[in-house]
Amino acid sequence: MKQLTVLLVGSGGREHALAWKIAQSPRLKKLYIAPGNPGTMRFGENVPIAATDIRDLVDFAQAKRVDFVVIGPDDPLSIGIVDAFHTAGILVFGPTKAAAELEWSKAYAKDFMLRHNIPTARYETFTQFERAVAYADEQSYPLVIKASGLALGKGVIIAKNKHEALETLREIMIEKVFGDAGSEVVIEEFLDGIEFSVHVFSDGKTWRLFPASQDHKRVHDDDQGLNTGGMGVVSPLPFIPMDMLARIDREIVTPALSGMADEGKPFVGILYPGVMLTAEGPKVFEFNVRFGDPETQTYMRMLETDILGILEACALGTLHEIDIHWRNDISACNVILASAGYPGSYEKGKQITGIMRAEEDPNVVVFQAGTKLENGELVTSGGRVLSVSAIASNPKDALDAAYEAIEKIHFWGKQYRKDIGKKALVAGLQ
Repeated sequence: MKQLTVLLVGSGGREHALAWKIAQSPRLKKLYIAPGNPGTMRFGENVPIAATDIRDLVDFAQAKRVDFVVIGPDDPLSIGIVDAFHTAGILVFGPTKAAAELEWSKAYAKDFMLRHNIPTARYETFTQFERAVAYADEQSYPLVIKASGLALGKGVIIAKNKHEALETLREIMIEKVFGDAGSEVVIEEFLDGIEFSVHVFSDGKTWRLFPASQDHKRVHDDDQGLNTGGMGVVSPLPFIPMDMLARIDREIVTPALSGMADEGKPFVGILYPGVMLTAEGPKVFEFNVRFGDPETQTYMRMLETDILGILEACALGTLHEIDIHWRNDISACNVILASAGYPGSYEKGKQITGIMRAEEDPNVVVFQAGTKLENGELVTSGGRVLSVSAIASNPKDALDAAYEAIEKIHFWGKQYRKDIGKKALVAGLQ
């Protein structure tokens, strides 16, 4: 089979995990990562081009005769990076700008779910502050308020009362704390239940579900504090059995992907619905259109099939020819180490030590995200700094291995949740 020169776009823990997995492919000829991070340097050549510099990325891919491009983050998808590579005649994995609207516009996603009878929370959308306030004043609480655009996973606020709703709407719509992402807001009912994630490989006609996983969005233990991009994850989830995954496929995934095709936006890439298992059954609270972070760092530890072959098949429309296998003898987890102050303001440039010691355990892999090299030293450069992933024969041992590894890693202000997987264990993962 043809050897591939690959360009991976992105710089976070998700991209480090993808680079780690792609590098294991027997079909890989050369891997470039743009812009990458110090961790991805072990698996390919970092290229100093930002993920949103589409013209430069296309020019680079043409100059280096890149065969295949893999898009990691949501921002470049929302501004049409896949469309640009299509125009250039370069094979690319990811949804077009039109298909990616499922994530870059929460208002569009909610209307889409309504059109295709996909179970979700009741909602209304607003572009005028006064009308949003008047609507919120009439609702029961808690109430969920979302910036419609992309906000790095932080644009969702649960208001406990009318006062909090008013302040949240003022911050989003008037003070623009999320920039243009808050020009439109979605206000929806609060869904009570168990939150979990589902990922799907799709080539637009065929799709394959991943095992279920459970992310932890709030920054502090016991789901306290502000929403983040994700503080940790566990997978698989035995309390989401195969019949429940089949129901999710039937009631959520199939109507979503069939609906996108019917509307002239065939979806190629990763569809990633966030699902709440309520007393009435599974309901979607958001759609994402790319690999999750921190989910990817866990999924790449579990995937047995050559990732490069799967991604290429999605891009070529031949996913039906691929058998995808996941390790069924392990549990996996990923715990995020963040900078002090995240998801608010935080300091950078703090020296990081202990990664090599942590990885002395063969079941532990540390993926880098908010890091950089400064005078030859690895230092912090972002909010979510490292992802400490671990595998074991059961979830408790995997989590114990991750937390033992965390004790060996040091940087000033290191913060992390100490209860990742706790709810899943209580729910029957033991």
